[in-house]
Amino acid sequence: MTDNDAQDAPTDDKPRVEVLDPVPDDDEPEDITTLVGQPAKVMRIGTMIKQLLDEVRSAPLDDAARARLAEIHERSLHELEEGLSPELVAELHRITLPFVEDQAPSDAELRIAQAQLVGWLEGLFHGIQTALVAQQVAAQGQLAGMRRQLPAGPPHPGAPVPVPRADGSPDPSTGQYL
Repeated sequence: MTDNDAQDAPTDDKPRVEVLDPVPDDDEPEDITTLVGQPAKVMRIGTMIKQLLDEVRSAPLDDAARARLAEIHERSLHELEEGLSPELVAELHRITLPFVEDQAPSDAELRIAQAQLVGWLEGLFHGIQTALVAQQVAAQGQLAGMRRQLPAGPPHPGAPVPVPRADGSPDPSTGQYL
């Protein structure tokens, strides 16, 4: 036992409780605002990609159109990276595969890549919405707890005021009648 341990040891036989800080979870940032730095930009790009996916599904594409869509897809990924946290950028890189640079991707490759990105973005948006709801519920719970801890205030206007009887005991009647 060191000198510091002897100083920190309890001097009586009463049980004591030590409160420790919770260990932060490395998988989730502490604040959801750190996930998406530019939410409007991410929403615009997500909407654009979803619209492109709808267009790709409805029309056959020639080589030039497929090459152009592959370029738009790559640019969209780079633009998304600017609006996301480093953790989400790393996740995005893990799930997306680059197109072969010397040839235009097939219609199916484009559809798969676009659908994958749209699905990932929708999952991101649902995750953010869920985190926001959880924060609101926690804040409401804290507010309710704070309200319960407040002392009772004066009665609100119009509330009946108990009038004691002549002997000092409270009057059991509901109020005065005219």
